[in-house]
Amino acid sequence: MIRPLLRAALLLPFTTVCAFADPAPSPAPTSGEPYELVRTLQAVQDGIARGDTAAHGSHIALTRQVGEKFLAADPSVWSNAQNGQAVIIYLLSGGGPQVVRKLPRDKLNVDERLFNGALAYVEGRQDEARELLKDVKPRTLPTGLGGQVALVQGALFARAEASLAIERLDDARLLLPGTLVEEAALRREILLVGQAEDFDKFEFLTLAYIRHYRNSVYAGDFWQRFASGLTQSSIALDERRFARIVTLLEQIDRASRLKLYLVIARTAMVHGRLAVTRLAGERALTLSADASEDRERAHFFRGVSRALTDEYDGGVAELKALDRSKLPERDVPLLNATLQLALDVRKPFAGGSTAAADKPPVTPARLDLAASTETLARARKQLGELERLTRDRP
Repeated sequence: MIRPLLRAALLLPFTTVCAFADPAPSPAPTSGEPYELVRTLQAVQDGIARGDTAAHGSHIALTRQVGEKFLAADPSVWSNAQNGQAVIIYLLSGGGPQVVRKLPRDKLNVDERLFNGALAYVEGRQDEARELLKDVKPRTLPTGLGGQVALVQGALFARAEASLAIERLDDARLLLPGTLVEEAALRREILLVGQAEDFDKFEFLTLAYIRHYRNSVYAGDFWQRFASGLTQSSIALDERRFARIVTLLEQIDRASRLKLYLVIARTAMVHGRLAVTRLAGERALTLSADASEDRERAHFFRGVSRALTDEYDGGVAELKALDRSKLPERDVPLLNATLQLALDVRKPFAGGSTAAADKPPVTPARLDLAASTETLARARKQLGELERLTRDRP
């Protein structure tokens, strides 16, 4: 059985979680209507989105207490539609399905499809949940319920129907702003938007997360998804956007920022985007330590971009000076191919005189790939073939 979005502790070690001020103690559930108990639970969850570590620690216990009060409630309370909706919200907020199955089903005033769809989702019956919830329009539901359902729809359709998933995650953000639902929607949507190559929205969602949830207990998960969305698409490969990418990456810790620049530089190199290769390589140089493996890789990427564009001599010298032992094994064939390609550029034309071949030109040759599409295609082909051959090697 999978765990619902709001139950899972999704913090990943991509970036450190910020330090927080001492939070106020989490509210304990009070006696009252089930929908009031669920509101208390949601208030604690919203504290998690703001970085309240005490709320994060007490969330599981509070969820259990709310479930116990559900079971102890007079059966007559479930005829209230608000309480029926609260059962679904409880489920999608990390509540136990075993608790809900013990409630008097014949007394629950709740939409059948929503109830069964939510139960199927938290119990891991994804196909059934998709079928039951696909046609539900979150904006036609009460706000609290609609936002929760939209978040679940975003998770259910992320792989099969990404455009629908993005639309539903937009609904979740709009229906429940300032809550853990919005925070979770931003975390899920950033990867989908990156895969869709929508840079403007990718940037918008990132800035929204920074503005409202940078202290979230789950911020590490957001930056992990951000990195995947950035590097598994071509949105970082346009040099005209690079300054905007730099602004976004400034929000990440130094070590993670360095890793991302190296990934961007390599991806750009393999795709023949040498301007971006150089920009990312130079950023990596400023962040890497002297004599480190990261520094050698940064020199490698910058050297490639120089040798194959307008700084032939300097680029080749930079590549020849590399300590190959510090490069990952998969990068060595790319280094060899680049050096060979660069040296081929200086070979004399067939039929040229021996004297001309022995004597280098007064003005060093320059390779302008922007003006030579044939040479660019050749470089991209060679690097691409080597990348395909080596990508599965350790």
